[in-house]
Amino acid sequence: MPHLPIPVTVLSGFLGAGKTTLLRYLLEAEHGLKLAVIENEFAESGIDSQLLGDQPVQVLTLANGCVCCSILGDLERALYLLLERLDSGEIAFDRLVIECTGLADPAPVAQAFFVDEELRERYVLDGIITLVDAAHADIHLQEAIAQAQVGFADRILVSKTDLVAPASFAALSQRLQRINSRAPIRVVEHGRIDLAELLDVRGFNLNAELGPNLNLRPAVPAGKNADRIATLVLRSEQALDIDRLSEFMNALLEQHGSSLLRYKGVLSIAGEPRRLVFQGVLKLYGFDWDSEWGAAEARESVMVFIGDNLPEEQIRQGFAAVVA
Repeated sequence: MPHLPIPVTVLSGFLGAGKTTLLRYLLEAEHGLKLAVIENEFAESGIDSQLLGDQPVQVLTLANGCVCCSILGDLERALYLLLERLDSGEIAFDRLVIECTGLADPAPVAQAFFVDEELRERYVLDGIITLVDAAHADIHLQEAIAQAQVGFADRILVSKTDLVAPASFAALSQRLQRINSRAPIRVVEHGRIDLAELLDVRGFNLNAELGPNLNLRPAVPAGKNADRIATLVLRSEQALDIDRLSEFMNALLEQHGSSLLRYKGVLSIAGEPRRLVFQGVLKLYGFDWDSEWGAAEARESVMVFIGDNLPEEQIRQGFAAVVA
């Protein structure tokens, strides 16, 4: 009997940003969901002391039916163990939340759900949620890994906003938008937030939704102290040649694939009435045909790249050669 894929939310963020507080809220809230949470051994404080021990993987079922899993080994082992216990009826859950360590790159976690065929069939990556500590963001964002956590995000949650002035929060929001213009920014208060902001994000769905913030232009100019991670948006009102597009993307991934954190495009292809949509993480990407363009609709191609020190002018010149 085929299984419906289990939605997976990846929770990222630097040390002290409030991931564990948010997890406690998720596990204690009256939401009627059966959540499984994978927590690794480097979390700043465990959800429950019973999770800690000598075994590589421990599973604990809570009173409300949620499941906690503490791992001392690799993530895939924990994912398979949860599936085994789910299939045997030993535990029950319909959603999975994975907490990354504060110093962790979310990329390997995301890639696990694309590379392994069985995991790809049983789980579906719904979104990457990154928490940012407003009170210490200037210090944290000096680290490339903290910028990368923001760059990978489908949602950015800012905590401890009550500890900073409104002007400081506004400046931080502009900086976060410059790093990642795809991700909406939301405020989380002591771990509490509307679950609709965390679940069913569909950040990895192949569709024509590019995110609400793409037209925003941060007021803080990029300069010599600009962040390493930034968003590059390419647009064209002319239809694109699909063969030249393929050459452009192949060359881009060959040269800069390891620096492309997240990317997505909704494209108008010459001679084709349908939109072409694609998205990827590092060198892993997928594409498909979407709905047809409307008769009165402006056919504009938009490509969004969130990357680490990307050569902007070189990429813009390459994209300019793709028009039909």
